[in-house]
Amino acid sequence: MRVSPNALVQTISVQSHSHFPAIPAPVSVPLTILPEQPCPYLPDRFTTLRAMQSTRIDPEIYHDFMDAGFRRSGRMVYQNVCRGCRACMSIRVPVDRFEPNKSLRRCVRRNTDIAVAVGRPRITAEKMDLYQRYLAARHDRQQDDSPDGLESFLYKSPVATVEFEYRAAGKLLAIGICDVCSRSVSSVYFYFDPAESRRGLGNFGVFQEVSFALQLKIPHYYLGFWVAGCSAMAYKARFRPAEVLGTDGVWRELSD
Repeated sequence: MRVSPNALVQTISVQSHSHFPAIPAPVSVPLTILPEQPCPYLPDRFTTLRAMQSTRIDPEIYHDFMDAGFRRSGRMVYQNVCRGCRACMSIRVPVDRFEPNKSLRRCVRRNTDIAVAVGRPRITAEKMDLYQRYLAARHDRQQDDSPDGLESFLYKSPVATVEFEYRAAGKLLAIGICDVCSRSVSSVYFYFDPAESRRGLGNFGVFQEVSFALQLKIPHYYLGFWVAGCSAMAYKARFRPAEVLGTDGVWRELSD
């Protein structure tokens, strides 16, 4: 029987197996199962993480952890192993094929007055004030808005991390934190002035971070987790083309 090339591609792209309880870590490390908590993304579900603490990880090794579905929060590197659910999917953008849509192009034009500086992450009183106002506007009561909380959440990093600083007429508008290695730029967190929400600073930040990766010839931009059915995560699927990580450890293009 003769098989067409298109049929062969379709066959190869179909997931054939799934790791349980999740994709193995790329190196042998002890992982602690954390207590089950209410899911922050989907109602009436619970989340379970397995995690480790680290003061230093080679950035290339951390990239391999991301390719196994891990993320980090401060010095904690974690992976979802939720009971009966695999809705959290790692998502990334192939930088050289990225195409901003009309909405994003309008957003970029709307923010031509912004100066972007990239440097080492550093906490200041100005950034602390911005972070607290951002959390207050989001009514996020679970996140620690103290200086120690901000430091442990974003500014203590076991990998190579950079900070994007966004200013207009000298005023601080937003901060983006990203991890960087030769194969990826990974968005960790983005916080902004809630009084400037009309600017679409989150989308503008994604454009700047992808452009940074393109300039350095880094092939992929990682956006963390995407969860189908979660409105707060829907924006991540708007940056195309996008790829999501299957439970077999294979990246596949996200279909419409």
